[in-house]
Amino acid sequence: MRYRKFGKLDWKVSALGFGCMRLPVTSGGPLSANIDEDESIRMIRHAIDHGVNYVDTAYLYHVGRSEVVLGKALKDGYRERVKISTKSPTFAIQQTSDFNRFLDEQLVRLDDDHIDFYLLHGLGAKRWKHMLELDIMARAEAALADGRIGHIGFSFHDNTEALKEIVDGYDGWTTCLIQHNYMDIENQAGTEGLKYAASKGLAVAIMEPLLGGNLARPPAPVRELFDEFEGDRSPSDLALQWLWDQPEVAVVLSGMTTMEQVEENLRSAEASGVGSLSFSEKDLIARVREKFNERAAIQCTACGYCMPCPNGVNIPANLELYNDGVVYDDWVAPRFKYMTWLGARERAELCEQCDECDEKCPQGIPISEWMPKVHEKLTRDG
Repeated sequence: MRYRKFGKLDWKVSALGFGCMRLPVTSGGPLSANIDEDESIRMIRHAIDHGVNYVDTAYLYHVGRSEVVLGKALKDGYRERVKISTKSPTFAIQQTSDFNRFLDEQLVRLDDDHIDFYLLHGLGAKRWKHMLELDIMARAEAALADGRIGHIGFSFHDNTEALKEIVDGYDGWTTCLIQHNYMDIENQAGTEGLKYAASKGLAVAIMEPLLGGNLARPPAPVRELFDEFEGDRSPSDLALQWLWDQPEVAVVLSGMTTMEQVEENLRSAEASGVGSLSFSEKDLIARVREKFNERAAIQCTACGYCMPCPNGVNIPANLELYNDGVVYDDWVAPRFKYMTWLGARERAELCEQCDECDEKCPQGIPISEWMPKVHEKLTRDG
């Protein structure tokens, strides 16, 4: 295993971290509470035995069972070999006292007396403002002082400017967790946000390095580029190496569902390093990115000129989810995000065909015609 600097701390983290959001299940869908505990424990311990020293979970994962199973996996001496990262469910914090209530519940789930890295989950500009209004950072610092947590961090879903606001809004951050991969260089935190957080001394952990598996199993037109390339990198390996090639990345989290994936990612991590990608491999990634982007059905640039919608529809977000389904030939994640991440008052179904957005769009997209199609596709079963 290769190890990397972890922000300002005098501690080295394994290049690969074990993400516990996609553990193997026995029934009920990939994120259900019905975790295959024996296999999950075997996988986690195998990763630790091969050098992984950072495991990440959250209150919400597997409907609350992920933390429980992780606690079981870390018995028999494994806890002393790793750092645990888990997350405060900020979406459920309605009053200041909720912070301690959830933290204490998580310690019971993990069957532990402390959490090494405790992250505020899914911060964006609005949620960060809510945390400040509830004085949650004072509660976090109290938990730091009494030893229930070792370090304070946050996970993030918003844009680059929101990331900078959060990074600069509190002096005690140790780490942040951002979505990043070679398709998200300008999406969410983006490469700019990665570099900014690292420049402030934060250890930057990476989630969704394979975009929920979409970069590991590209559709045929994209796969052809890999088949033609004179090299032995698999699509998933190349995506991971692209991240490890960047010095600002501390650890890459992978949500692994099978032992085969654990083995493959361990091999990739062993071959990782800053500056390890060749010119031809970087060129391949650029061509793959271009090919993916060419597949988009709606040429939206997310400029925002169509906003605000008089009916409250979040037009760019709806178009992005539709495009994601087309680009990656996978509608599972876009449909999940449409029904869970987008508020009910932001969805395409509320479009009343007023055509106001059509007149504003500099790309000439017939947005009002697309909205019912977007809603139908993102709510269809199968």
